[in-house]
Amino acid sequence: MNSELPFKEVSVGYTTTTSQDEESVVKESPANPGAEPTTLLGRYINLPSVINFELCTQAAWETIAITFQFSLLNGGPASMVYGGIIAGFGASAVAISLAEMASMDPAVGAQYRWSANFAPAAPRFWGLIQGWLTVAAWIFTTAAGPASLANIVEALIIFNNDSYVPERWHVALLMWFFILVPFVLNLWLRKVLNALESLGGIIHVIFFIVNIIVLSVLARRSTTDFVFKTLTHDISGWTNPGVAFGLGLLTMTFPLGGADGILHMADEIKSVRTRMPISIISATVSNAILQFAFTICLLFTIGDVDAVTNTTTGLPIVEVYYLATGSKAASTFLVVMMFIVVLVGTSNSFASVTRLTWSFARDKGLPFSSFFSQLHPKFHIPFNSLALISFICFILSLIYIGSSTAYNAIISLSAMGLHISYFFPIFFFSLRKIRGPRLAFGPFSLPRWGLPINLFALSYLIFVIIWMPFPAVRPVTGETMNYAGPLFGAIVLGALLDWFISGRKRFQIPVARRIAED
Repeated sequence: MNSELPFKEVSVGYTTTTSQDEESVVKESPANPGAEPTTLLGRYINLPSVINFELCTQAAWETIAITFQFSLLNGGPASMVYGGIIAGFGASAVAISLAEMASMDPAVGAQYRWSANFAPAAPRFWGLIQGWLTVAAWIFTTAAGPASLANIVEALIIFNNDSYVPERWHVALLMWFFILVPFVLNLWLRKVLNALESLGGIIHVIFFIVNIIVLSVLARRSTTDFVFKTLTHDISGWTNPGVAFGLGLLTMTFPLGGADGILHMADEIKSVRTRMPISIISATVSNAILQFAFTICLLFTIGDVDAVTNTTTGLPIVEVYYLATGSKAASTFLVVMMFIVVLVGTSNSFASVTRLTWSFARDKGLPFSSFFSQLHPKFHIPFNSLALISFICFILSLIYIGSSTAYNAIISLSAMGLHISYFFPIFFFSLRKIRGPRLAFGPFSLPRWGLPINLFALSYLIFVIIWMPFPAVRPVTGETMNYAGPLFGAIVLGALLDWFISGRKRFQIPVARRIAED
């Protein structure tokens, strides 16, 4: 069947054009074609876990707590406040757009499958290129998790032990441990996921409230002018206020990326076509609200800005807590609670990218696809893909020993890759709405407001992506260069080479059944 042709009804599953003796990944009941398809992975994820999975994967207010120092360098408080508003509305528009497509066609491959099916021409080409971009973006996003966890642990050791002398290899060892933990958790994911997500979701919300109360009651107050009118553009070397604001905005957009994390778990979610949109939208909107509220509270209670930005721990939020509470034990406890949510989110990232890689291999998008598309007979997970992702994260951690700058340069690609991975399917989806044929939407749709929201999401993505290749400081040196742009270009070049060498013959277009009406 030609995947470029429209179909009659709403998508409930898909097939691939792999070998005839290979078992179909998604099966429908011939007697009840509208029923939820079964999968080889099995559907075991309930509604609370679906929502908590995405909440913890984004972990927006915790991420702001860990990274807000970068906005203080460029843009300052004004960039964090007003950038948070822009990021909240923009990310919500992106989430709604993804939710519409997910309700029509819930798929582990998500972006690359939608680009292939919605593209007006060359679906095989767009599917393969999109697949490489999305897989690469999620690999680098996943690799950032162990690094964040390791840096939190090192910061707490420095904070509680004045005699400790940090070394880069210490962080690398910690990173290896925090690669191993998600690896082990993912082996028994079916048994622990619902409980793990409940734990992460509870801590995510409860300790947000605890943070607000502790800082509001105990911390020294900043002025209203400092919070709402201070635009920093004289520290990083960028003297143009607009550029400084744009760079500071990126700190607020990064936590709200990753809205597609739950999409790649599609084959394991009960009532996926209704619950997937609920998860994507509710998690993104609530994370945007919590992120904005925490940012306002943080700026009003930040205390001595110089002491916070010049902290020896490398993690300014530790200093914020200590200035407020005067207690190392209390400060450590608050950071540990954030650490738990980040750990759950890191485990979720491993699970998500493992399924994405497995799906892309299943459609022959990767070299050695037959190996990476296998499921483990005991654990019923894509074990080979999980091992591949863990190995890549391990190799990347070795770079940190030689140069933390080089490692951070590689990890910086994650945000750019994720945002670009959203652009193409939403763009092609909008074209289909404008040019026809008429789409058969799933349970979630916004017939009147859908297209304006899609177009706003595209505008937001373009605006954010423009700033992502900019270096954070000037003058630009090898240490301060932003390598996200060149690295992204290298990935695109690699994907194009794969297309011309063998991808155009190897890649199987993921055919979405019943995705549109005549």
